[in-house]
Amino acid sequence: MESESLKLAKTFLGKKVHLKFDQPVGSSYKPHNIDSYPINYGYVPGVPAPDGDDLDAYLLNVFEPLKDADGVCIAIIHRINDDDDKLIVVPEGAQLTDEEILKQVSFQEHLYEGVVVR
Repeated sequence: MESESLKLAKTFLGKKVHLKFDQPVGSSYKPHNIDSYPINYGYVPGVPAPDGDDLDAYLLNVFEPLKDADGVCIAIIHRINDDDDKLIVVPEGAQLTDEEILKQVSFQEHLYEGVVVR
């Protein structure tokens, strides 16, 4: 049975989204022992996820810190053992393989069992 988080995330596949970043490139997050985020990590404002926070998202292939950005959702990191899936967003026209996605998000996703969903 498909999780609520995955059902919600799938509605964004292939669509343009606006993101806000609470963890931009270079920021740290001590509870997860992340000394410096290598990518912009944030959320889709106003879209509550099953965990009670707004739906999380990674912006890939943009390496300067941002407060917000627009992009296209090309995939989802579906966490098998955690109902907190993440959108994978890139600048319009960009494409990444599953391996490239996993490499860019491994700084955080190595803590979870997950798969790329397209």
